[in-house]
Amino acid sequence: MTTSDQDKAGSFSPQMIADVAEDARGALPSAPAGAPDVAALAQMANEFFRALPGQTGQFSGAQSAVTLPSMAPQFGATPASMTAAPYTDRLPSEANVQQMPSSFQPELSASPVSANPAPYSGAGFPQHEGQSAPAEYGASPFSLPMPSFDLPFPSFEAALPAIPRMDALPTEEDVNAALNSVSSLYFLENAGALSRPAAAKPSPPTAAGISPALLPDLQLSRKQFDVGAVRRDFPILQERVNGKPLIWLDNAATTQKPRSVIDRISYFYEHENSNIHRAAHELAARATDAYEGARQKVARFLNAPSVNEVIFVRGATEAINLVAKSWGKRHIGKDDEIVISWIEHHANIVPWQMLAAETGARLRVAPVDDDGQILLDEFEKLLNPRTRLVSVTQVSNALGTITPTRQIVQMAHRYGAKVLVDGAQSVSHMSTDVQVLDCDFFVFSGHKVFGPTGIGVLYGKPDALADSPPWQGGGNMIVDVTFEKTIYHAPPARFEAGTGNIADAVGLGAAIDYVEQLGMENIARHEHDLLIYATKWLQTIPGLRLIGTAKEKASVMSFVLDGYKTEEVGAALNKEGIAVRSGHHCAQPALRRFGVETSVRPSLALYNTYGDVDALIAVLRKLKNIGA
Repeated sequence: MTTSDQDKAGSFSPQMIADVAEDARGALPSAPAGAPDVAALAQMANEFFRALPGQTGQFSGAQSAVTLPSMAPQFGATPASMTAAPYTDRLPSEANVQQMPSSFQPELSASPVSANPAPYSGAGFPQHEGQSAPAEYGASPFSLPMPSFDLPFPSFEAALPAIPRMDALPTEEDVNAALNSVSSLYFLENAGALSRPAAAKPSPPTAAGISPALLPDLQLSRKQFDVGAVRRDFPILQERVNGKPLIWLDNAATTQKPRSVIDRISYFYEHENSNIHRAAHELAARATDAYEGARQKVARFLNAPSVNEVIFVRGATEAINLVAKSWGKRHIGKDDEIVISWIEHHANIVPWQMLAAETGARLRVAPVDDDGQILLDEFEKLLNPRTRLVSVTQVSNALGTITPTRQIVQMAHRYGAKVLVDGAQSVSHMSTDVQVLDCDFFVFSGHKVFGPTGIGVLYGKPDALADSPPWQGGGNMIVDVTFEKTIYHAPPARFEAGTGNIADAVGLGAAIDYVEQLGMENIARHEHDLLIYATKWLQTIPGLRLIGTAKEKASVMSFVLDGYKTEEVGAALNKEGIAVRSGHHCAQPALRRFGVETSVRPSLALYNTYGDVDALIAVLRKLKNIGA
């Protein structure tokens, strides 16, 4: 097409789109059987541009500027007008890409690139004097509204003749119907209610469990949360396993990483890599700024009053051990008591057992009911003047139970006990506010919230940290060393001996940027809708028993299936590219409370879809010879 043609047209015309498609057709490799037709994609693109108000897209040289003000609310685009690389507005959908030849997929699945990126914008990068960021860092992952050509996987459709598909997000009627059929599940307005102050009063629900005042916000948020755009941010979701598209339902074990996190870590090693603090050179300053900037992001994420209350560790397990070896060893002695619950991860059992064995303290365990909920009356009976510490999970990794954390903190504080909250399974599903919880310690792992492995966080109140001696000795944590004595830094440096995991701390900061950009409330609504949908259809499988049916529950669905070992179910799902966890989930006491040694544990995250759930159900139905 010539420049004069562009000038005459003034906007995208159907003929111009057809010309572009014709040019592209000649450059494409021969499509295999079943691949989408290029002409069909061009026709769909024509219809897309005809539907735009005023056909505002215009050519400008080799780039195209597309202004879509009316679509910004739907896609959450900010700003509404932006510059994009040629033809990125017609990238095929995930389903199309997965049917293309593998050699062509990376080009199609590449993230759109801004033609004029602001330095380090959209990915949490600092701006260093005299440098500009590579072009691939310029575009925010949610800045480009793109059409979605959804083509469902035929194998999933064929396998689910009796199960209605929800290709769009469910309506209010869908949610109400699901709630009526799954009475044990909470609705979003009450999510985490047991972790809020006792004085908090939720809006009166309707008979269906939905507050009338919530409905407008509910609909708006569903429109804003575009799971297709989210999925494009996670490169690993383009993987194929056993010839099938990867479906990641093992999120309680670890979450996948968005491109912004991967790129941020790479950028650190390419442009900022240095040890931190004290060195008198530029890269040390950059690395220090990046590391301490990540600490600031964590403090904001947890609503911690000060960055000095945030300590970087390897993960939640190390954070709990730090508290046991430091505060615990100083303050817990013979005949003192430590209280935990029956549904704890091994990481919140074993360190306290070790401390009790060393000091002569007693470990006491709060019981749970048949749904997996902590019995608060029985819990309070365990508290007494000898209780020194209560350590409890906010969300059970094996059952998904959301525990009444705020009430537990209040009860424990009445007896003068400190409280540690294990947030490893909660931070990716609900907002966290350590000031509202009023806990003395809070721990979580970066890899459970879309960040890297090998990095985690311990939050501590200032008085608790000040009353905790160092648990490791070395560099970075000292003010002065002589052969006679050592003077230690105040927290947090006191607890960060040696060279820390600097790059992955920076990566965790990028992960926090990512979830905050999406909005935790939007994530929670999306996951909750999926949880209701999945639980409803799991209950239709004969011989399937759900383990953990608490009223307040996060996105974990443990189950056992009559006639099959849990590893057999996991293997059958893996053959279809579906990743779940099967085993004891490092929570053997919790599972034994329900009479089982192992379970199958699908777990959801922000990038999962109704199609993912359908695929899971299809395999289980096949195992039980339903609809075959």
